Amino acid sequence: MVDFKEDAKLSVLNHSCAHMMAQAVKRLYPKAQFWVGPVVSEGFYYDIDLGEDVIKDEDLERIEKEMKKIAKDGKRIVREEVSKEEALAMFAHDHYKLELIQGLEDGNITIYRQGEFFDLCRGPHVESVKLCKNFKLLKHSGAYWKGDANNKMLQRIYGVCFETKEDLEAHLHWLEEAKKRDHKKLGREMGLFMMSEYAPGMPFFLPNGMIIRNILEDFWYEEHTKEGYAFIKTPLMMSRELWETSGHWDNYAENMYTSMVDDREFAIKPMNCPGSLLVFKNGLHSYKDLPMRMGELGQVHRHEASGALNGLFRVRTFTQDDAHIYMRPDQIESEVVSLIRFIDRFYSIFGLSYEIELSTRPETKYIGSLEIWEKSEAALAAACEQAGKKYQVNPGDGAFYGPKLDFHIKDSLGRVWQCGTIQLDMNLPERFDITYVDKDGSRVRPVMLHRVIFGSIERFIGILIEHYAGHFPLWLAPQQIVVVPVHHERHADYANRVNEELCAHGLRCKVDARNEKLGYRIREAQMHKIPVEIVVGDGEAENHTVTIRRAQSKDSVTLSLKECVEQLCGEVEDKR
Repeated sequence: MVDFKEDAKLSVLNHSCAHMMAQAVKRLYPKAQFWVGPVVSEGFYYDIDLGEDVIKDEDLERIEKEMKKIAKDGKRIVREEVSKEEALAMFAHDHYKLELIQGLEDGNITIYRQGEFFDLCRGPHVESVKLCKNFKLLKHSGAYWKGDANNKMLQRIYGVCFETKEDLEAHLHWLEEAKKRDHKKLGREMGLFMMSEYAPGMPFFLPNGMIIRNILEDFWYEEHTKEGYAFIKTPLMMSRELWETSGHWDNYAENMYTSMVDDREFAIKPMNCPGSLLVFKNGLHSYKDLPMRMGELGQVHRHEASGALNGLFRVRTFTQDDAHIYMRPDQIESEVVSLIRFIDRFYSIFGLSYEIELSTRPETKYIGSLEIWEKSEAALAAACEQAGKKYQVNPGDGAFYGPKLDFHIKDSLGRVWQCGTIQLDMNLPERFDITYVDKDGSRVRPVMLHRVIFGSIERFIGILIEHYAGHFPLWLAPQQIVVVPVHHERHADYANRVNEELCAHGLRCKVDARNEKLGYRIREAQMHKIPVEIVVGDGEAENHTVTIRRAQSKDSVTLSLKECVEQLCGEVEDKR
């Protein structure tokens, strides 16, 4: 996956191409006025006011044609410095640029010019527009000026640019593959989840989606039980006083859903941690009891902006696979080592590789002493080394209350997702005044550790849908097997007996004995992404065998029914 913003060369090239696009738009729409045209991770875009004109899909081709003319003409891109007064005069007819210029400090302002077109810009740019010839405009959309819904709607055009034609074609192929894997599209086609205007940003899980969700939750409980976790469930709604104690009310109130109950203000929880702290505080704990590992699949609600909502990736309610670990300071390193190995085992089941990032103390606005921060950061780094894992340092990006390890997983298309995290917290134990009894009988504050692995079950399901392109491994697939009789009547009885045997062993199976051609029924099973098709005809019925064909494969194998059951059950058991 290419990150245009992070790649210095591509960033400059794409910003130059954004100017070339603006030049083409100005030629085709002389009254066009421009806001900003930044480089983003996915390429570049420009926000444009076209007056009464509205960009349509077919207009992108016209703009591309004009851009090709500009690139072929090959004008140099020239940097100029002008005074603020000169800049105001140059852009006197573009009130968006005037707004930008008026917000700048007095002094020289840089302008970049190519042919008849010039634009306000810090730069840098490539030497000539001819270097921007390998481009593609991808889509267009509306965008409010300055991102404010009270402002005018501008038109945003997105594009990408590469140094070579081959790189561009490879990227477009990648985009096409990503489009096929879109979890919103596949979720609808496979009956996994739906969204409704009656609950914006709050997914409805359909029967097939619930199968996947329940399997993932069961897997989570099983693995955490092996690791010595105890499980809790805390209320969905708690009073304002609690959120004031935790600090969420002062820092997060605008993202919380609130309600008055019996003349007291309550909030639906945006995070699970305060509830976990109340559970810890409910009892008296000795140093011998630590570490205490408390896990909770807790549903939280956060009021995300409507424009940011995106399928299962960005929602207003989701389930965090939270765990809060309370431990002595001398247990930090060993506990984190154990966690890293646990997370590694967890992700390997799904075929997901990952990289670890250590975020350290912010330069300002942090709590706790430098000594505690240094010890905590050193403990996280040592844990990575002891676990045999490389990590990258992200200086100053820790939370104000402690350093953290973030796990960035990589899917089958090379896209990176931040899911798992291990976060040391020096703040909430202090705010909630939690303690344990030490060897000498004194009350000591424990170290608190927050951690998630899925991150959000909803988002993780969305990632898996795209990672597998809907072709879930057998253990996760909503429907695992379809039994297809060659002749819908003659072989139906044997097909039903095979189905009963498979279902009796806990496999999710059904018979397709419709009066349709065999090829049609097999193709439909493939379209529904059912991992295993079992075909039975005269030979299979006579010999008590089955012919197995896997999705995405043209090969088939004939086994006895007993061998088939053993093989498929083993595959599910081992999560292969």
